[in-house]
Amino acid sequence: MAEFLAHQSDSHRRWLEAAGFTGALKQCVVLPGPDGEPTGAAIGYGGSAKRKRSRFHLAEAVAKLPEGAWHIETPLDPREADEACLAWLLAGYRFSRYKAGEGPKASLKPPVHVDAARISVIARAEAMTRDLINTPASDMGPDELEAAFRDLARTFNASVTSISGDALLDSNLPLIHAVGRASNR
Repeated sequence: MAEFLAHQSDSHRRWLEAAGFTGALKQCVVLPGPDGEPTGAAIGYGGSAKRKRSRFHLAEAVAKLPEGAWHIETPLDPREADEACLAWLLAGYRFSRYKAGEGPKASLKPPVHVDAARISVIARAEAMTRDLINTPASDMGPDELEAAFRDLARTFNASVTSISGDALLDSNLPLIHAVGRASNR
């Protein structure tokens, strides 16, 4: 921490000290410029032992950042950089099927060695999964779930085979058939 503070301007060092910034995991302090406008942020990265206990540490800090384009100055190994970028994107997830919600306004310019397209695909897949999970069963029955899979299959030019009704019994899937029979849909 002392090395990090030594590389800060006097005003930023005083600001961080006044804010009680210790570099603890998930801490976030926005740094003001001479005009009071944000010029950067210090985000706690904690020790490696704490980082190993959970993932997506950066996600919590993203919500605290003001609107704008941000980048990561601290060198990260490729795995950490990928995870930081994924955390940033996941922080923007909002379940908006019934009510629109705004995500963080801060955007990230990924480090050069990050495959941003790959990370974006992972984040979109996670968002789709969360949407399916968060949709109440009254709105996500077997037909809706099948429609979601068919939409996904179309995206990747894949085919989908669906087995339903008594065809489940013919396919030796009696327990799935029993669950389906119990549905009022």
